[in-house]
Amino acid sequence: MKIEIKKTEKPVDYGEAIRFLEQRVEKIHKKEEKELIWILKHRSIYTAGTSYRESEVLDKSVKLFITNRGGKITYHGPGQLICYFVINLNKRKKDIRNFINTIENTIIDVLKEYKIKAFADRKNIGIWVKNKKKNKKLGAIGIRIKKWIAYHGFSININTDLDKYKKIIPCGLKNSNVTNLYTVKKQSYNNLDKKIVKELIKNLKI
Repeated sequence: MKIEIKKTEKPVDYGEAIRFLEQRVEKIHKKEEKELIWILKHRSIYTAGTSYRESEVLDKSVKLFITNRGGKITYHGPGQLICYFVINLNKRKKDIRNFINTIENTIIDVLKEYKIKAFADRKNIGIWVKNKKKNKKLGAIGIRIKKWIAYHGFSININTDLDKYKKIIPCGLKNSNVTNLYTVKKQSYNNLDKKIVKELIKNLKI
């Protein structure tokens, strides 16, 4: 069964997006629907995963959307590429770390095409670059597994407002600096989503 590719241009409400993913999980489990890769964007929102702590909110005016993905607090908003998916690991390796590696390697390999040297950190899931001799986080990954079906996804900062991250301890990493692609290298990233989808499909082949 092929993977459905979905792209939504207008910002999608975060809660609606997660409900859609959860419904797709159930339909895939019942073999009623295809797997999914969904490119979209959100309006400004702070989301908290299952291991977040209240102390990681630095600006008490921040309202959190509590979600069931793994991980801690992150920010979504304009200037960010968001890729959600619903992928059936019953048809692949039932290995969560291997699946996360697949996502990390997909993004890293695509960014090479833009002459950006990104890397993964074994201790801290996500996509990193070295900028001004410091490791800075470029992309966040958050996943939930249900019935060995993986969903939620990842985000890559393209020209995201980095000041938004000063209101939280992003991903629980006190000393981590978050960056975006424009800060690393100012160039066009118009086809980034298409390249990500193409590479991800290739890497997910059974």
